[in-house]
Amino acid sequence: MAATAAPYGFVPVNRLGGYENGSFRQLKVTNSYGTSIFYGDVAELAATGTIELDTATSSTRPIGVFQGCSFTDPNLNYKLFSQMWTASTVATDILAHVADDPRQIFQVQGDAAIAQTGLGNNCDIITYAAGNTNIGKSILALDGGNIATTNTLPMRIIDFVDGPDSSVGDDFTDVLVMWNADIHQYNLALGS
Repeated sequence: MAATAAPYGFVPVNRLGGYENGSFRQLKVTNSYGTSIFYGDVAELAATGTIELDTATSSTRPIGVFQGCSFTDPNLNYKLFSQMWTASTVATDILAHVADDPRQIFQVQGDAAIAQTGLGNNCDIITYAAGNTNIGKSILALDGGNIATTNTLPMRIIDFVDGPDSSVGDDFTDVLVMWNADIHQYNLALGS
């Protein structure tokens, strides 16, 4: 039973109508970008054509979920992969690995109980908080107190995680979500 708040960000688990093949796109991050981004955080495409942390909740314009990054470490002088982007690191070859498929399904924990009536509705992401720097993981969760049919909310609940550690209506319900079609940046580019 998910009786403990242990948010872990957005974890890709499947694709609507298909299977999860672990695909992601590599998108640039600005040299010395000043905000840390954690594995499982929501990323947005900035006007500069680079990836930034999306710290909004209901007004979010996401491009996907951050899955780590690669860059040449300025101290070690060789390319490495990191589960998180550490703010203000100096590197000119930073590539964020972003799960950017608009039909991607993610598992995420709610910050409150989510009842069966939440299925098919939209919801907010809780106010952004910095992730766990020890393991590089996000601590984002869904706002279980703001579930509605409002089409400007960024996520749609499409299923519940039902198993030994989670079930519908738990204190911190684990759910499966996907981007609301009216929100994802790729859909906006196509005029959804």
